[in-house]
Amino acid sequence: MQKDHLLLNSITDADGTAPGRIAVSGSHGGLYAAAVASRAGLRAVVLNDAGRGLDDAGIAGVKALSDVGMAACAVDCMTAEIGSAVDMAENGMISFANEMAAGFDVAVGQTVAEALERLANAPEPSGMMDAIPEARWDEKVGAHQVLCVDSASLIKPEDAGRIIVTGSHGGLIGGDPARACKAEAFFVSYSDAGRGKNDIGLSRLPALDQRDIAAVTLDCNTCLIGSAASALTTGRISAVNKTAAALGAAIGQPLAEFLAGLS
Repeated sequence: MQKDHLLLNSITDADGTAPGRIAVSGSHGGLYAAAVASRAGLRAVVLNDAGRGLDDAGIAGVKALSDVGMAACAVDCMTAEIGSAVDMAENGMISFANEMAAGFDVAVGQTVAEALERLANAPEPSGMMDAIPEARWDEKVGAHQVLCVDSASLIKPEDAGRIIVTGSHGGLIGGDPARACKAEAFFVSYSDAGRGKNDIGLSRLPALDQRDIAAVTLDCNTCLIGSAASALTTGRISAVNKTAAALGAAIGQPLAEFLAGLS
């Protein structure tokens, strides 16, 4: 059994080296990320709690992993930057441990290093989460066709010029501006993931300004992280970049209202 752990800024970076390993991932702890972790064959995983947010969506996947016998825990977003596996491993403090992880004495308040020592003894999961379909669809909002994606990883270069609503967090993955958005979109929204350490949950916004892409984050307490449908239904804007502000986006405004009013 391998004792070393993987550092994955995004859980979608998991590859053929993942089976049987323990990962520290900068991804949020929602259901989509958890399903990716499970199906990658990881033995255990540490994710970011993304401010927990509406209905504890930021740790919903961490909880669900226990049902397939996989130890998992979440890091307090105020102690380590979402999207940075290194910061989580070096500075993160555990804010939630699922039942499987708790069985190996992983507990709230531990450092990630302490949790990893305990997770080293975690067994292979007894099952695997069902795959979550690639949720990518168009929604009519006002006069516009809006592309909805539960994960920003589903954005394609050919989505250039589109209005996009994502369920993903607004943090730069690994601090890399090139990963702010896969397409030269017209507009894109993200969850603010509790804003987090150093306001990392908003860090895609200035990076997208540099590409003249309007972008906003949504208050994680108003919509479920990992769900574009929830973002579009109840999400309220918590931060805007300069390009979005020029279009009239305002803090506190419902996302759907703003999109419907776009000319």
